[in-house]
Amino acid sequence: MNDMSQDGYVTEDGRQIGGVMMEMKNITLKFGGVVAIEDISFDIREGEIRAIIGPNGAGKSSMLNVISGFYHPQEGEVWFHGTERPAMKPYEVARQGVARTFQNIALFEGMTVLDNVMTGRLTHMKSGLLSQAIWWGKALQEEVKNREVVEKVIDFLEIQSIRKTPVGRLPYGLKKRVELARALAAEPKLLLLDEPMAGMNVEEKEDMSRFILDVNDEFGTTIALIEHDMGVVMDLSDRVVVMDYGKKIGDGTPDEVRNNQDVIDAYLGVAH
Repeated sequence: MNDMSQDGYVTEDGRQIGGVMMEMKNITLKFGGVVAIEDISFDIREGEIRAIIGPNGAGKSSMLNVISGFYHPQEGEVWFHGTERPAMKPYEVARQGVARTFQNIALFEGMTVLDNVMTGRLTHMKSGLLSQAIWWGKALQEEVKNREVVEKVIDFLEIQSIRKTPVGRLPYGLKKRVELARALAAEPKLLLLDEPMAGMNVEEKEDMSRFILDVNDEFGTTIALIEHDMGVVMDLSDRVVVMDYGKKIGDGTPDEVRNNQDVIDAYLGVAH
């Protein structure tokens, strides 16, 4: 990877990464007397795949919840597209173009795949309740556009054959893919993935890795992900930030992180 500038950098495979999309500045998050995140700063750049890794209890999910607006840090600032973001509700953050998946699958089990993916369009629905009820005019136009986006996502993730299947009947790996589809239906600028490979077998991990790379390449979506499978992280990521016990202990390319002694010690348990 070339040296980074304000305008971005070029990856080893020749991809152009843009300037800073989101910046976390000196973030500290506490729950009572417990410090989950302590004075952490890092950025996420336009078009990159940014991994957040660390041992269990490192504070990774807490950081993702700060990014998504679910938690509000007691100290520090979150900057998005060059503007400091005030305390916001998760749905307000979603309207800014941030979508996410969850560590524990959060789908509507009794609804079909199509209906679940359609819920990802909620932030794009502007028509009132009355026009939606009579399904006319602006509401009808919205519905047609939303269905077009959803069908494109369903085709992209190769889940056409299960589009009418209730989610509760699907195996775990396909549920994970449906959750990714719902997030993509929101057409996010920033996609947050919380352990997208958790619980998957080798074949399912290969499929999900391919889809993540394709989302980044074909849609140009910026991605931040938490993942425990180090092989996946090193293969997918442009840059990696490493947390341990709420602190940042490494930040850089996969090769730089792989050779960082603090990171090696944390994963081997030497530091503690």
